[in-house]
Amino acid sequence: MITSPMPRLHIFAPHRPGRSPSQRYRLEQYLPALEQAGFTTTYAFLWDAADDRVLYRRGHLLGKAWILVKGIVRRWKQVRRVRRDDIVLLHREAFMVRGIFFEKALRRRAAWLIYDLDDAIWRMDVSEGNRNLSWLKDPAKTDRLIAMADRVIAGNHYLADHARPLNAKTTVIPTVIDTSLYREVPSMDNDEVVIGWTGSHTSAAHLLAALPMLQEVQRRFADRLSFRVISDGEPPLPGLRVRYVRWNAATEVDDLAPIDIGIMPMPDDGWSRGKCGFKGLQYMGMGKAVVLADVGVNARIVQHGVNGFLARTDPDWQEALGRLISDADLRRRMGAEARRTVEQHWSLHAWTSTFLRQLSPTDPSQQP
Repeated sequence: MITSPMPRLHIFAPHRPGRSPSQRYRLEQYLPALEQAGFTTTYAFLWDAADDRVLYRRGHLLGKAWILVKGIVRRWKQVRRVRRDDIVLLHREAFMVRGIFFEKALRRRAAWLIYDLDDAIWRMDVSEGNRNLSWLKDPAKTDRLIAMADRVIAGNHYLADHARPLNAKTTVIPTVIDTSLYREVPSMDNDEVVIGWTGSHTSAAHLLAALPMLQEVQRRFADRLSFRVISDGEPPLPGLRVRYVRWNAATEVDDLAPIDIGIMPMPDDGWSRGKCGFKGLQYMGMGKAVVLADVGVNARIVQHGVNGFLARTDPDWQEALGRLISDADLRRRMGAEARRTVEQHWSLHAWTSTFLRQLSPTDPSQQP
C-alpha cells in the first residue's frame, strides 16, 4: 500500500542511461517530466560500457561468466534499496537469464510493480554473439512477469493483446518522439534523392533481405539516387551508392536530416509484429516521406497514400519508392502530413500525461 504523497521511483533496466534506444525513448526521455512531477528517481542498470565490449561478441565465455556474477551482486544491492513505499518500473526483465528471483524480490519489497515491454520478448531472440548461450534464456518468464505486475505498459496493441489475458490492468503507451528534438527538415528538390535507413547491427538483416529490391531501384534511377545507412555496424550493400554513418546518440538527429525518404523493411512474423515502429516515427517526426513494411503497428502509424506508403511485396516497394523519388512535391506533402501525425498521436508531448498517470498514486482506484 502506497502511503507517502510522492514515493520514490526505481527504474530497473538492463542498460546504462544513454545506451539503449528502447530505454532512451520509453524511459529516459520522461525523466524531466518525472522530476517536475515530484518523483525521486533511481535508475538501476546492469551493464556498463566495459561489459558491452564483451557481452555481444562471440566467445569470451570467462568474461561473460564474470559479467553474470557481477550482475547478480549488483542487482541484489539495487533490490535491497527498494523500500515499502516505493514504486518499481521494470523494463523487460531484471536479469538476463532464466528465473525471476529478482523480480519476485522486487514484488515483495515494493508498494507497486509496473512492467514495461516494447518487444514480443515471450519469443526467443538471441544476439548472434550469444547464440551458443541461448539455453540460458527463458522467454516464457515474460508471461510470469506480466501476471505478477500491478500494471503493465505495452508499446503497442499487439503486445497489449498478449498481456491483457494475463493482466487486465494493461495500458498501451507507444514508443514516442520528442518533436522539439526531432525538428522538421523537409525534403529538398535536389538532383540526388537520398533514401535513409537507421537501425542496429541486429536489425540490419531486414535491410539485407530487401537488398535485391533496392538494387533494382538503384539500377532504375542510377545517379539520381543514393542511400544513407546509420548504424553501429556497416552492412554489406553491393550495388548501392551508400554513405555509411556510424550511429551516435549525440548526433542521430543531425545524421538523419539529409535523407529525403525513410524506409523500414522487415518480415511479417511474430517478432516484427511486436515492434513499435520507432524507425518510421523518427523519419516522420522530421517531416520525411516514408515507405514502411505493412507489418504490425506500422499500419496504425501510416495511412497509406496520405502520410506515407505501406508495402508488402517487392513491386509494392518499387512502386512507392519510384513515385517518391520522381516527385519532390509528393515527398514534401507526405513529409508534412507525417510530421503532423507524429505531433498529434506519437509525440512525447501527446503521451507524457498518460505515462505519469500510470505511475502516480493520486487515484485510489489505480493503487494495488
